[in-house]
This record gives sequence, structure tokens and C-alpha cells, in this order.
Amino acid sequence: MTRKSIKTENCKQLLETFYASPRETKVQKLVFSGVGNRDVYNITAPFQYDGEEVILGRVEERDSEFSQVFFFTCKNQVWSPRIHTHTYNLQDPCMTIIKGELIVGGVEVITAVDNPSKIVSWVTQFYRGYQIDTLCHFSSGPGTMKDIRLIELKGGRVGVFTRPQGERGGRGQIGFTIINSLEELNEQTFIHAEILKEQFVSEEWGGANEAHLLGNGHVGVLGHVACFDTVGNKHYYSMVFSINPETCEKTPMKIIATRSDFPRGPGKRPDLEDVIFSGGLIRSGNGRAVLSVGVSDAEAYQIEIPDPFMEYE
Repeated sequence: MTRKSIKTENCKQLLETFYASPRETKVQKLVFSGVGNRDVYNITAPFQYDGEEVILGRVEERDSEFSQVFFFTCKNQVWSPRIHTHTYNLQDPCMTIIKGELIVGGVEVITAVDNPSKIVSWVTQFYRGYQIDTLCHFSSGPGTMKDIRLIELKGGRVGVFTRPQGERGGRGQIGFTIINSLEELNEQTFIHAEILKEQFVSEEWGGANEAHLLGNGHVGVLGHVACFDTVGNKHYYSMVFSINPETCEKTPMKIIATRSDFPRGPGKRPDLEDVIFSGGLIRSGNGRAVLSVGVSDAEAYQIEIPDPFMEYE
């Protein structure tokens, strides 16, 4: 099958399409306790594990980027740290289930040898296990690569989304490859993943944040597309597209949520005010879906929207 050429649209064009089709939404801010005065943001979607509903969240002081990832459970509309559960010195958690096993990832920051407060690099770390309390580290991404995501494909193989930067990826592209099992997940797998062509214009960037196996065997990708403005502020938008894992044919990207969908609130820094970070999506089965996001690197929200993956099935 030949790959169809897709016109690459920039953030401005994607936003014009997004705003041209108003949709009905329902927004809820997540309330957290048990973490002191720290912010909780960049959450995963809720998932059922060990008989309870759980989310993972990035927990951090407002003036720091040294964070922890907590497992949270909910009672009376308030999310609190799961009792007697290990926390991880990571940023931006993600999760998936592969062959019944819980896979958790996050970004570890690397500091300068002579200055522990200076972040010089970062590495995505992965843990696996059949219970939350018995997760074991099993793989590390290459230096400076965030937004690595895994998904069990139809037939049992594992799809791997990567985000190369620099010489291969500029400010950040999306790569994809398939491995037979988690035992093949290593640095070479991440480095040699094929970059998806014409995904972002050269001055913009993005990444995959969660992958969904669709009814037709294709993969729905929840991610972000981002750009700088003329004064250096960042703008992050939630987006989706789908990909045929066998051919790497993909649909055009579309924005599904922006910062303006949510109430005004605090931000980590002025340059991060117009930032939302896709955390996860729950498809409700009735044409609707609930998107979990981090907002302005300071808060966590959920927003009910039309199911963005329906058209791909």
C-alpha cells in the first residue's frame, strides 16, 4: 500500500479548523490533598487496577522542576495519595496495560555533577508488574527523549512511539516502530524508530502522550502539538491522529482541546500560561470521551468532549 501525502498544517491552521466547529464540553477541575502546597498536574487518565480507580500525577513545588509521581485514589471527589504506595522521582507519568501487566513510565531528570540544582538532561524510565506495589524497572530511553509511549497491538506485538530531537527530530518529531515483546524494548529500539513524515512544520514540535487500539486495528494517538510565539512563550494544544501500524499511513492531525477550554488559573511561569498537556483519554462508548490534562504546568482538569477517535474506526 502506498502512503498518501498529507499536507502538514501549522498550529495556526489547526486552530482555525478547531475554532470553526464549536462543540459541547463539560469541564471539571481535579482536587488533590495530602501533598502539602505542591501542585499536581500532567495527570494520566483514571484507570482501574487492583480493584480501585487510580490516576498518576506529577507533584511539584511551583518554583521547581524536581517532581515526584504519585498514585492517587479518589474519595468524595478528592484525590489523595494511595496508601503505602511507592512514589517515583519522575516527571510526566504515563501508563498502559500490555498482556495484563501494568506498564508505568516517567521522565527522570539528570543533574550536573558539580551542581545538583541544574538539570542537564533527562531519561524516560519504565516499570512493569502485575500489581501497583510490585513494579520493577525494566527499560530506559535514550538521553533527552521524552514522550515514549507503548501499546499492545492487535495480535500481541508492541507498538512503540518515540520523540527524537536534534539532528533527526529538530524540536521534536514522533517516531514509531513495532517489537515482538517488551523484552526487545531497549535503547536501539528507541533510536532507530521510523520518524513519521510531515507530522509537524519545522519550527513546531509535538509528541505522543497516549495510544489507543481502535476497533479496526489502527492506533489512535493522543498527543500534543506546540509552538513558540514571537516573544518566546510556549503554546501547547491537545491533538489526535490515527496510524495504521503496519504501513505507518496516518490521518491528518486535529486539535481537540486548548487552554481556552478551561477557567483562568495559576501557571508555573508566564511563558507557560497557554499550555495544556494531554494526559489520557477515556472513551465513554456513547460518542463522548473524557480528556485528562495538565493546565499551565500547575493544575489538573478533565474535560468531556466528542470522542475524537470515532471517525478513525
